[in-house]
Amino acid sequence: MDYDTLITEALAAPIGGWDFSAFAGRYVTGSPPWSYEEVVRERLPRVRSLLDIGTGGGEFLSSLAPLPVRTAAAEGHPPNVAIARERLTPLGVEVAAVDGNALPFPDGSFELVVSRHHAYDPDEVLRVLAPHGTLVTQQVGGCDLAELNEALAAPPHPHRHWDLERAIAGLEKAGFAVTWQAESFIPAWFRDIGAVVQFLRVVPWQAPDFDVRRYESALRALHERMQAGHALCARSHRFALIACPR
Repeated sequence: MDYDTLITEALAAPIGGWDFSAFAGRYVTGSPPWSYEEVVRERLPRVRSLLDIGTGGGEFLSSLAPLPVRTAAAEGHPPNVAIARERLTPLGVEVAAVDGNALPFPDGSFELVVSRHHAYDPDEVLRVLAPHGTLVTQQVGGCDLAELNEALAAPPHPHRHWDLERAIAGLEKAGFAVTWQAESFIPAWFRDIGAVVQFLRVVPWQAPDFDVRRYESALRALHERMQAGHALCARSHRFALIACPR
């Protein structure tokens, strides 16, 4: 497919929530050596309250049903809030629209707080956690897909220093004890320029100044490489941890 067609389709594609099925075969990445889903699932039978921070469109949270009696979700990206409410309200989940990292819930509300790929404030998480509660999070590290930014001659990821060590330090400072931790770099491939553009629309913080016209020269050069059979190889940066109040 030619460059203009791929770009036009990528710019017209609907985006919302965290459904990446449109990238099947086009943006391909492996999985970390742990399963975030399994880590969360094994704790669900032991809790009666759960909060999902950064639920997106509620895709992951809904997959965990049946959910604890008291389950809530927080989402800060306005287009995702309506999607999440449509999906989660029938499951009895309260979806709160948030601005920043403040959480609109009383102190000690949840026995389990989870966050996949979303920023959190350690002090706020500690506040809403029950004294015996647990935080489970998987984060996108600051080195994530750095090769994509390099290929486009885009500025580095704005949170490029975010890693497991920094996350642990922040949690311990707030009063948590980290009981499990892991970090991994996983191969990833972009196979066509449309997937690159659509990905940067879904994840705008990867290259905050991205615009097709501004980056046209680099995009066309990358397209030519891909057309010649050279997918863009990058690395996904992931880390995960479990923490409890001290």
